[in-house]
Amino acid sequence: MRANDYQKAALRTASTLEPKDLVLNGALGLTGESGEVADHIKKHLFQGHELNKEHLAKELGDICWYIAITAEGLGYTIEEIMQMNVDKLMKRYPNGFEAERSLHREENE
Repeated sequence: MRANDYQKAALRTASTLEPKDLVLNGALGLTGESGEVADHIKKHLFQGHELNKEHLAKELGDICWYIAITAEGLGYTIEEIMQMNVDKLMKRYPNGFEAERSLHREENE
């Protein structure tokens, strides 16, 4: 599945297509779903629970949904967001990750 096709499919289940509501719902949803992922990992690492990869994969899918609606609310496609991120990382780490470049980044980078 292509990212933009996913975004279109995800938007079918958004409760509204109002941009400000998509952004707000997306930001709050990302926070909640990221917390669910972190909680699952915490329980695995510190409370003896099994690491359920399928459960985590489904939570990642939920995170994708919230990214899709947030991008839409901002007026971007997911593919544009992905490309912007790759461009930023290529500029920041042209030869791949380097700890030295990470430690000495410009303030707004």
